[in-house]
Amino acid sequence: MERKGEKLFCALLALSLAAGCGAPRGAGSVSSAASPASAPLSSAVSPAGPSSAAAASADEDGYTSAVTMEDARIEEETVALSSAPAVGVNLKPVASGTLVQSSGKATIDYSNTKDGYVMVRYTASTAKKLKVQVTGPSGTTYTYNISAGADWTTFPLSDGNGGYKVTVFENMSGNKYATVLSVSFTAKMTDQFAPFLRPNQYVDYASAPKTVAKASQLAAGKKDELGKVQAVYNFVVTDLTYDKQKAATVQSGYLVSMDAILEKKKGICFDYAALMAGMLRSQGVPCKLVVGYAGTAYHAWINVYTKEKGWIDAAVYFNGDTWKLMDPTFASSGKRSASVMKYIGDGSHYTAKYLY
Repeated sequence: MERKGEKLFCALLALSLAAGCGAPRGAGSVSSAASPASAPLSSAVSPAGPSSAAAASADEDGYTSAVTMEDARIEEETVALSSAPAVGVNLKPVASGTLVQSSGKATIDYSNTKDGYVMVRYTASTAKKLKVQVTGPSGTTYTYNISAGADWTTFPLSDGNGGYKVTVFENMSGNKYATVLSVSFTAKMTDQFAPFLRPNQYVDYASAPKTVAKASQLAAGKKDELGKVQAVYNFVVTDLTYDKQKAATVQSGYLVSMDAILEKKKGICFDYAALMAGMLRSQGVPCKLVVGYAGTAYHAWINVYTKEKGWIDAAVYFNGDTWKLMDPTFASSGKRSASVMKYIGDGSHYTAKYLY
C-alpha cells in the first residue's frame, strides 16, 4: 500500500473518531468523559430486566432522560488473567440471556462480560440515529452506531477488568439524544486476551467465512505469532489496492465487510486495518486495533501478542502515509530502526486512545 492515496486515511479517521489525523493533540473532539455514559459506575451487577428506578423515571416514550450532544459527548465516530490466549475455544459471541437489561425499545445482554464483551439489540422500529456508549474503568467512552431492527451487535470491553456502563441513545432532534436504556456492571474476565480475540462490530470476522479461510491458508506452517503477522501483512498490502473513490465518499457509520473487501481486492485504510486484525484473531493471535497519538500526530496501529515477548506495540502501524511492518528484530532485541523511532519519537508520547 505504498502510495500517496493512503493519506486519505486522515479523512476517514476524522469521520470515524471525530478527530483530525495528524492533528496536534487536543485539536480534535475526542472525549474520555461523557455525562450519562460516564457517570459513576456501580460496582454491583444490576439485576436482569429494567431497574425499578429506570422504570419509574421513564417517560411514555420509553426514554429515561434527554441530553444534548455536548452533554453526552455523542460523536459521529464509526468508520475508530491467564498467561496465554485461550485458543481453541468457541470465540463466537452469544447473547446468553442470563444477565439482561431491557426496555420496550432495546436490550443489553451482559451475560458474558467474563469473556470480554457485551451485546446490544434495538428491537423497536425507528428511522432515527441510534448510538451505544461503553464507558470502562479508565473513563474512556467509546461511541458506536447501531441500526434499528438489526441483529445483536457485539462491543468489546477494551478496558479489562472493572466497572462499566453501557448506554443506548436515540436521537430526538439536532444534537439532542434521549437515553433509552442503561446498565452498569463489574467485569471480571477469565482471560485478559478475550476482548482482542473475539469478533466485534469493528473487527467482525464472525460474519466473514472467506476471510477466515484465507487467514488459515496464510497461517499454515507458521510456527509463531510473528510469522503469522508477517504472512497476513504481506498478503493485505500486496493483494489490496487503495480505493480513492471510496475514501472520498465514505460516510460516518461505515463498517467493514471483510469478505466484500477480500472479493473486491481494494479498500481504504480502515479496511486494511480491520482485515488484518480479523485475520490474525481468527488464527488465535491476540490483536488490538489501536487508534491514538504518535507524538502529536493522530494515527493507527495494530498491537499483537506473542508468547515470547508479550504485547508488541505497533507491530503493524500506519504512519500517515503508508502501512508499515515493524522489523521483528526491533520487537525481539530492542534494536531501534530510524523509521520506527521517527514514528514513535522517544516513546514518551506514544499513547493509545481507543482499542477495538
